[in-house]
Amino acid sequence: MNKFDYMSKYGYEQLVYFYDKETGLKGITCIHDTTLGPALGGTRLWNYATEEEAVEDVLRLARGMSYKNAAAGLNLGGGKTVLIGDAKKVKSEAYFRALGRYVQSLNGRYITAEDVNTSVEDMDYVMMETDYVTGLRKTSGDPSPFTAYGVYVGIKASCYEKFGNDSLKGIKVAVQGVGHVGYFLIKHLIEEGAIVTIADINQDNINNITKEFDVKVVAPNDIYSVECDVYAPCALGATVNDDTINQFKCKVIAGSANNVLKEARHADMLEAKGILYAPDYVINAGGVINVYQEIIGYDREEALVKTKRIYDRLLEIYKIAKEQKITTAKAADIMAENRIKLMKNVRSNYIKK
Repeated sequence: MNKFDYMSKYGYEQLVYFYDKETGLKGITCIHDTTLGPALGGTRLWNYATEEEAVEDVLRLARGMSYKNAAAGLNLGGGKTVLIGDAKKVKSEAYFRALGRYVQSLNGRYITAEDVNTSVEDMDYVMMETDYVTGLRKTSGDPSPFTAYGVYVGIKASCYEKFGNDSLKGIKVAVQGVGHVGYFLIKHLIEEGAIVTIADINQDNINNITKEFDVKVVAPNDIYSVECDVYAPCALGATVNDDTINQFKCKVIAGSANNVLKEARHADMLEAKGILYAPDYVINAGGVINVYQEIIGYDREEALVKTKRIYDRLLEIYKIAKEQKITTAKAADIMAENRIKLMKNVRSNYIKK
């Protein structure tokens, strides 16, 4: 990958490598766009096979955060941090405090939070070294329930668009990935009478779900071919690709995972198959909506109200897609890009605040 060419093509601002020899901390922070405000995006800890794989992931995730924050109506830009390592081996107080110091060095251009394999407890250590961290235990806490609630109302909106009814009673949902977000999503689905099938590479996650909910379990690679109304990807991204699209027997794809489409052309392939796609960064914005409330003054009820608006936002995207005869993914991009462009123009004149 020619990183500078890629950054130029997609409007990135910064790509920062950092390493701490005392703790073995290795990571990359990417700031995509700060037109709307400081870049907000969580810290993901993953045992990447190569550094190149980590770079590609952080670039995609940071850009996705710009679009997510813009489409959600938040005054935030997009950024992300990825840490390279085995979460079962590297985590410690010193490790995350070292991360906090590198976040602080960006002087507020980037605000971090929890993400895959990091927790609110980890962010408490990060907070000891930086002012620029959110999603803390003493304030908004774990954003997973809000992400799940947003996906839940997003599934309802998508079913209304596809089937003419937003009731989930009897609707068959295949959930891929049943960690924190998946757990709370399944709780909402079961409570409304949905029929749920699950898969996860982590047996502990499977056990946590099956001891509490009546669900069917399939092998991780079998989840794509489950006959269902809704496929809900709630693990890592790129699960909509050349291999899986031919396996899908669903009518809607709507879940919490980021970067669900491996490539942009996969949105066209879903369209051709008659599968309605709920753009990932729109439907999974509940978590970032919640932590944004922490930045401006936390109010849980206000966070829930704003998260519920994901329902209407998706219906608006589906309307744009039909009117302009474009994919729902493109319609979501247009919504996000228009807001960034509009606010950039609004701020073109200098006014002392």
